[in-house]
Amino acid sequence: MSDDVTIRLDSEEYVLRPEGEDLRVGRRVGGDVTWLDSVDAGLLSGPAREALERGDTSDEALLTALRGVVQAEVERGG
Repeated sequence: MSDDVTIRLDSEEYVLRPEGEDLRVGRRVGGDVTWLDSVDAGLLSGPAREALERGDTSDEALLTALRGVVQAEVERGG
């Protein structure tokens, strides 16, 4: 995991950026990225981490993990 990964989820585009043991999650709007949260990548399920390492943006485990992060941000009022 060395580069940003872009994932389309519903009608939104999200960016995942590995930073050491953390994973930054952002939403792309136009050409800019608004960073929503940083999460401990170790908290992702094994299949989600493996999909991220492969760059498999269509993997259901990775999409489910992203939905969880996005939902948590919505519930916090972000």
